[in-house]
Amino acid sequence: MSSSVPIHTIKVWDRFVRFFHWALVISFAASYWTSQSGMQDAHIVLGYFIFGLVMARIVWGFAGSPYARFSNFVYSPRTVLDYLKVIGLGRPHYYPGHNPAGGMMVIALLSALTFATVAGFIVMMVIEFEAPLPGLMIHMSDEHAYFWRELHETTIDVLLVMIAFHLLGVMLASIQHRENLVRAMITGVKQQSKEPSMCRHSGPLFSQGQAARSGERESSKPLNL
Repeated sequence: MSSSVPIHTIKVWDRFVRFFHWALVISFAASYWTSQSGMQDAHIVLGYFIFGLVMARIVWGFAGSPYARFSNFVYSPRTVLDYLKVIGLGRPHYYPGHNPAGGMMVIALLSALTFATVAGFIVMMVIEFEAPLPGLMIHMSDEHAYFWRELHETTIDVLLVMIAFHLLGVMLASIQHRENLVRAMITGVKQQSKEPSMCRHSGPLFSQGQAARSGERESSKPLNL
């Protein structure tokens, strides 16, 4: 006689977070394609759009819904490292929102996107003689201008590597916790076979080292999925 495991649903991602995520996916891909295709005007417009998306997400990280706030998923470097260690055990603790590694990736992506767009604006002002806003035109030597262009292009390459790691992390978390994270980012709802009380809802107050200990305890238990 087999017993079914009850499925619990939890609303995690609000409408803005989902819009931001998919709008960023599309606009970044389009921005990269236009840069490679010589479509400079479209590339500039997309750069403005991406910058606006990132700024809005930063604001939402302080004023948004609980799982969208930085206070929910920004952890100390030690906690992130501890979490990465227990991933190798095959049973890291479950987080309804971003886990410590995912939260670190969110901050890294937002930071890199901000730097890339600002560097792009500087290049546009100095080399293309176009300012994003009136009165913001700056002057610098050609050497410095091309240095900023190199920084812009290098940051985009770094972002491509970060995106690859992000996709790998999504796949790994989906397998380990047996959930569809892509669907969750579309619907905003996660389905889990654990009681809500068994999930981590805490933010950076989650003590350093506790993630590793809890992961080790969980790894010794039989899978209840």
